[in-house]
Amino acid sequence: MKASMIAITVALAMTSTVSFADASADEAKVEKSDHITADLLVAMKRPSDVQVSPDGNWVAYVVRRNDMDKDEGKSQIWMSSTDGKHHIPLTAAYANASSPRWNPDGSSIAFIGTRGEGEDLKSQVWLLDRRGGEAQQHTDVKQGVSGFTWSPDGSRMLLAIKDPKPEDKEEEGKDKDTKAKKAKGKDSPEPYVIDRLQFKQDYVGYLDRLRTHLYLFDGEGKPEQITSGDYDDSDPVWSPDGTQIAFYSKRDGDPDANNNGDIWVVSADKGLKDRPLTQVTKNKGNDHSPVWSPDGKMIAYVTSTEPEKLWYDADMLAVSSADGSGDARILTAELDRIVYQPEFSENGKDIYFLMEDGGAAPLMSVNVKSGKIKSHSSAEHTLWGYDIGAKGTIATIQSSHHVPGNIHIIEKGKTKQITALNKELLDGVKLAKVERLKVPGWNGEMVESFVYYPADYDASKPYPTIFHLHGGPTAQHDTSFDSWGQFYAAQGYITVMPNPHGSTGYGEAFTYSLNANWGVPDTADVEAIADHLVEAGISDGDKLGVGGWSYGGILTNYVITNTERFAGAVSGASEVNLRANYGHDHYQHFWEVELGLPWENVEAWERINMFNDLGKVTTPTLVIGGQLDWNVPIQNSEQMYQVLKRRGIDTQLVVYPGEHHGISRPSFQKDVFLRYQDWFDKYVRKIKDKNEKLKVE
Repeated sequence: MKASMIAITVALAMTSTVSFADASADEAKVEKSDHITADLLVAMKRPSDVQVSPDGNWVAYVVRRNDMDKDEGKSQIWMSSTDGKHHIPLTAAYANASSPRWNPDGSSIAFIGTRGEGEDLKSQVWLLDRRGGEAQQHTDVKQGVSGFTWSPDGSRMLLAIKDPKPEDKEEEGKDKDTKAKKAKGKDSPEPYVIDRLQFKQDYVGYLDRLRTHLYLFDGEGKPEQITSGDYDDSDPVWSPDGTQIAFYSKRDGDPDANNNGDIWVVSADKGLKDRPLTQVTKNKGNDHSPVWSPDGKMIAYVTSTEPEKLWYDADMLAVSSADGSGDARILTAELDRIVYQPEFSENGKDIYFLMEDGGAAPLMSVNVKSGKIKSHSSAEHTLWGYDIGAKGTIATIQSSHHVPGNIHIIEKGKTKQITALNKELLDGVKLAKVERLKVPGWNGEMVESFVYYPADYDASKPYPTIFHLHGGPTAQHDTSFDSWGQFYAAQGYITVMPNPHGSTGYGEAFTYSLNANWGVPDTADVEAIADHLVEAGISDGDKLGVGGWSYGGILTNYVITNTERFAGAVSGASEVNLRANYGHDHYQHFWEVELGLPWENVEAWERINMFNDLGKVTTPTLVIGGQLDWNVPIQNSEQMYQVLKRRGIDTQLVVYPGEHHGISRPSFQKDVFLRYQDWFDKYVRKIKDKNEKLKVE
């Protein structure tokens, strides 16, 4: 299911800066191969959160990698010159750090991290002198800091802090010995007492009334709270003059009962007894991701104007007066694409944004006055993020089918790659050839796929083929480096990555066709693509496999309950018995809007409930998921396994202990790749188990 609805905060570990000599310490130890392997994929580095320095000469960014020795992920902050000549690790490879943010004067970088050991460590803001040396702890908040942003003059920070627990408030003012004795005697857990409508969340657990609010901090004393109430506040941004803060919050009635978030503005002055809020947006849909115009008169943001369409609605770019007066102006109404991550140009004339468009995610801009839209990146590259610096320098994270994510600089309309994060890993590795394929699908409407061919593909014979289905349901396979497509192709399969109805990037009507209609248009699309590939002699009709994770697993379930043509299937982290999920997963509001209340609108729920059709399944199916998944609870996989096992269908249930909806432990990530491969090798490639070893017939 859609991960964007989950706010995930990870506790981080931080240490001092490292020298150039230590820079190689984060290189993964992977056995060289001429093809993609599971080990190689798990060892790959992934950049994120690129930030341009105030002078425009450097970019800071986070590199995520896996430490296989410790079996955990690591996040390290690096700094590269925009000419690509210098690359400096700012934090150690064996520790964790995130959210690098330049001081506006460029003298230092602040970031989120923790220091020390133990389960109760909380994330704090740390400062690192750009010239090097030991990082200094900047905040000391008992419950930790989940986010921060510098004021325009660099004299203050805005902090995002969750409310303290009642016992933490009671402990304030008590001496250390008293606190230690109380902590030592507390050896049994207390019951969860819940009274919220939205009462649980994956990666978080049971939800209480402790909310995340905004605080001002000048580096001394206690942070000053500036927002309050039974609401969470996020996405804070300073006005250009440093006098106001714009932020996102759901404050329309019970925030658990609707998806109406708005942009609000609060004063950033010190010591005010009363801080009234100005409501900037009045739309009944979700308005989020605010950014100020350079003159402070406007706020741009992403808006959903048809909230009844939920995640099927095409988010658009809008601007409103910062004082809340007047009507909102939609700038991308005619675009018919989901947009996100807006940012004003330095002169305020244009607003940049990212967009999902036909299997790509390009960087775009729209002129605020004329509404003219312009593209700034190649359609064959997918952008994961960007930041605009001085003099119009744009730092981006881009990926293509054959090159994983790297930092690229866009200047004067030209793009230059300045990092090569996985070059050594991929040197000498043969990659799949990737082609776009469009065929008529459900109702005759064209459906696009990316087809990955083995590096030594021989067009004279049909190949075993795996359909790898994306999650979401509102998402898309795109032009970025795809681990699954490359992995299967390296094992001798053709891999099909379809964008069936419900996918984004092809217009709102295409996406909305899946509303309350799960498994109907998208299953028809998969069938149509399979028909085409078999008839064209590309795929072997007797050797087809299908699988995916989250909604990819859900669509797999729909496919195998509607056809017997697939020789093997893998259902990863999927839903099975829909009404049984109500109150057990964390989507209660979304279920109610899309399908109605499950005890009142039974017909709508049961019409698309694939549990009712599990008696039709003949496909050998591997069922797999995380033990602690509250996004799509493991009970779904357990129920599906139980039915298939009871009916005598070849099946196996694999549950990863301690894992949520996403698998984080590197050894488990590798295990997922290999289990998918082994299952498809056995049932699709027809590899038989002889003497405990797999051998090709």
